[in-house]
Amino acid sequence: MTLLTNSEQDKVAAAIKAVEQQTDAELVTVLARQADNYSYIPLLWAGIVALLIPGMINYFTGWFGADMLLLTQWGVFLILGLLFRIHRITTIMIPGPVRHWRASNLARRQFLEQNLHHTRGSTGVLIFVSEAERYVEILVDQGISSKVDNRVWEEIVADFTRKVRQGDTCQGFLDCIEACGKHLREHVPATHERNELPNHLVILP
Repeated sequence: MTLLTNSEQDKVAAAIKAVEQQTDAELVTVLARQADNYSYIPLLWAGIVALLIPGMINYFTGWFGADMLLLTQWGVFLILGLLFRIHRITTIMIPGPVRHWRASNLARRQFLEQNLHHTRGSTGVLIFVSEAERYVEILVDQGISSKVDNRVWEEIVADFTRKVRQGDTCQGFLDCIEACGKHLREHVPATHERNELPNHLVILP
């Protein structure tokens, strides 16, 4: 999975700059490769399978003594623990709600870490994407949420999410920034020149 190139990042920064010239809102874009490494997921599944399968086989067949059953469970756990760490397999094993919660939690942490809650007039806007989870979220501070209905952002997020799933993250960012700018210019027009936060795309490893 390849994150945005330098030229694509420059396009995103230019789009943010153009929008911020016409609104008091402060936009920050964050792109994460993955919201979590989910290292506990392979071990959790390996433990469950190692506990249940040999135990069930022994219950119905009586093949194993106590020592052999324990050794078999340990062996199954070690083999599956390694097998389940293969990225493609791990991805399949992660429940959707877990992926959603991890990505949503990271988005909220980034809102704070990027100081979007400290902007003058509470006009911070975070556009967050986690590529592995195909997750997109727009978070806005009170100065904007009090003026723009949340359904506006939900529609923009839905369109952006489709583009991320199609592998067109760069165009998704550009379209999202433009769509956000349209509503921000209307509800939070520029009253003075300022640029409190950096315009460049923040990329998380």
